[in-house]
Amino acid sequence: MVKNDRLKVTLSGVKLDNPVIPASGTFGFGYEFTKFYDINILGSISFKGTTKDARYGNPLPRIAECKEGLINSIGLQNPGIDSVISNELPKLKACFKNPLIANISGFSIDEYVECCKKIDKEDQVEIIEVNISCPNVHNGGMAFGTNPESAKEVTKAVKAVTTKPVYVKLTPNVTNIVEIAKACEEGGADGIVLINTMLGMRINLKTKKPVIANKMGGFSGPAIFPVALRMVYQVYEAVNIPIIGVGGISFAEDVIEMMLAGASAVEIGAANLKNPYVCKEIIENLPEVMDKYGIEKLTDVIGMEHYYRYLEKRRLIWEKML
Repeated sequence: MVKNDRLKVTLSGVKLDNPVIPASGTFGFGYEFTKFYDINILGSISFKGTTKDARYGNPLPRIAECKEGLINSIGLQNPGIDSVISNELPKLKACFKNPLIANISGFSIDEYVECCKKIDKEDQVEIIEVNISCPNVHNGGMAFGTNPESAKEVTKAVKAVTTKPVYVKLTPNVTNIVEIAKACEEGGADGIVLINTMLGMRINLKTKKPVIANKMGGFSGPAIFPVALRMVYQVYEAVNIPIIGVGGISFAEDVIEMMLAGASAVEIGAANLKNPYVCKEIIENLPEVMDKYGIEKLTDVIGMEHYYRYLEKRRLIWEKML
């Protein structure tokens, strides 16, 4: 495996060989994919969402196929933080040598704090990704990420017990994503990850009932890419911390488009479920696509669209002044 310096990016001081990261929930704990390819080609891995206690997940069925995507209601199935640390991470450490991103979920601030405090001690984990799309059991079940104050409170509490960069993963199911992102930055977040899945539903024409047992679930796949791109674009203009762009990315061209909007790295989600080789293929295709569009280094294009728009705005102002 030959590394290409043109692809290198940095997230809060953490150096990645490239910006391609399999998204939590679509790549297991990573070692499962070693039967397909050498996973050390990846920039990082955001491993399976982890909670304080083991969770079986939601009742079946919990997957529904859609045009240009799928709906899932897995329900954060995982063995719990202690088992992840003692059983899963050693397996991954044996086959993956690059920085890891730990995806942490919780149903109370205390749960977030406990999990993040424990995972912060793991050497291979270099970034903690806090998923605030979870329902707050102490606040009527409303997701932490739908309220700026709750988002800020979780972020602040986690930062108080961790030493590693904390990236907050946001739900798109809100009225104003910028407001939530700014609240996380105010709470001390080192970065933002967006977007998580969108709320969707399918109905079986034969049974006349929802396909998914929980009725609704998270919609992901190529269809949500324009929404994710728009939100990354908006948030980039509002915060001064790095962004990891997620949502519908399937090709090398998508990676570059997301970075033009403001992402410093990207996560690949649903595409892994359709093609287990997709992350490898995107990494291998990036240099050719960069050559096609005259891009020397990927870091050169981060937020470039905003810069060009700024220059055009300045040009128009000068024309009016003359």
